Amino acid sequence: MIEPTSPIYCANHPDVETSLRCNRCNKPICPKCAVRTPTGYRCKECVRSQQKIFETARWYDYLIGFLVGGFLSTLASLLVILVSGMTGFFAWILIAGGASSVAVGISEVLRFVTRKHRSKPLFITILVSIFLGALPVVLFELRILDIWGLIFQGVYLFIAVPIIYYRLSGLHLTQK
Repeated sequence: MIEPTSPIYCANHPDVETSLRCNRCNKPICPKCAVRTPTGYRCKECVRSQQKIFETARWYDYLIGFLVGGFLSTLASLLVILVSGMTGFFAWILIAGGASSVAVGISEVLRFVTRKHRSKPLFITILVSIFLGALPVVLFELRILDIWGLIFQGVYLFIAVPIIYYRLSGLHLTQK
């Protein structure tokens, strides 16, 4: 005959009965505290400590990433001015394809200059630099009231920013 075991309770929520345990530290966790990983459920503390291992950015990566990202974004925004001078369907195709290609190029240059160091604050710093790099060109186009130029700048940023973020952070949109 199997003897009943005494119930276990979540380490963070003592009033919640659970049968889950962190597969790293063996701490009892409830479904609210459990984080599903490819290797099983872990507590939030173990996941946080594991993530810190992957943050490799140094202080100078922020500076280099910000400066290079802003400079490249300014150059890309100047290229958008050339495309906005065109009219028709070809201009839309060129901006959509060009923005994604330029974004891939910018992200690869940024990965190179930051030596593939990783950190969420680094990625956010670089994205801010992408916006700020495009800002002088956007303000210029606003000053001369170039509506198509502003629209194309918006399309460039709308396409480029997520591509740069995903390529820098290593996120994949599809599961393998």
